[in-house]
Amino acid sequence: MTSQAGPASGSTRGDLFDPQCPTRQLLDRIGTKWTSMAVKVLAQAAPDEVRFAELQRRMPGVSQKMLSVTLRSLTRDGLITRRVEPTVPPRVHYQLTKLGLSLEVALATVRAWAEEHMAEIDRANELSEEHAAADG
Repeated sequence: MTSQAGPASGSTRGDLFDPQCPTRQLLDRIGTKWTSMAVKVLAQAAPDEVRFAELQRRMPGVSQKMLSVTLRSLTRDGLITRRVEPTVPPRVHYQLTKLGLSLEVALATVRAWAEEHMAEIDRANELSEEHAAADG
């Protein structure tokens, strides 16, 4: 990690190009489709909470296990909070933190770029497959 002063926290700033920097692991965690979807659903509900079952319903294709892993990681990283109601069965609620809301801004930009350029990416993939088939 570098010795540059970080944002308001006064911590050090990461360096993506340093193989020992935890920034790489953080990008692995926040760069998944499930993280992006969960953060978007929670941002749309902000400042309200969203229950686990509702998150799963609004994220087609996510398994219960994958959603649990994603939410656990986001909670550990301080991006969301988790509240459990002691009912039978327990009701679990999630909410974005201020830090999580700041991540939504960046992820929204990436999602918009992906949606805007998906057709171009698909065409490039098709061309690549055609060239590979012609060469081999």
